[in-house]
Amino acid sequence: MSKKRVDRLNSLLKEVISDVIRKEVKNPHVNEFVTVTRVDITADLHYAKVYISVIGSETEKQETLAALNSAAGFIAINSSKKITLRYFPALTFILDNSLEKQIRIEELLHKISDERKSREQDSDTDSL
Repeated sequence: MSKKRVDRLNSLLKEVISDVIRKEVKNPHVNEFVTVTRVDITADLHYAKVYISVIGSETEKQETLAALNSAAGFIAINSSKKITLRYFPALTFILDNSLEKQIRIEELLHKISDERKSREQDSDTDSL
């Protein structure tokens, strides 16, 4: 299967699964601030990893992840009604922490920049 087709299918699945989670999943353990960040479907189209980002505490993230994994069949059935595929992939939800890692890196870079500026100012006042 061509890489281009898999990429298009991943993008389509991302949109449809996100829509189903937002509109049709009524589980109280699913945080309302859930975002599907990406979908990776296998080459044989039988399995898909759905990466999600959740805004909230660590407990809320784990509850949301567990609730989505338990509702994976429901989400797959409702998603399959919107996409015509011979086989709809079995879904596995995975917590995507890349956004949090990026924010942490930004904070560290900002801290380094501030420290560098303060050292430059200290060396300027010492030379006077």
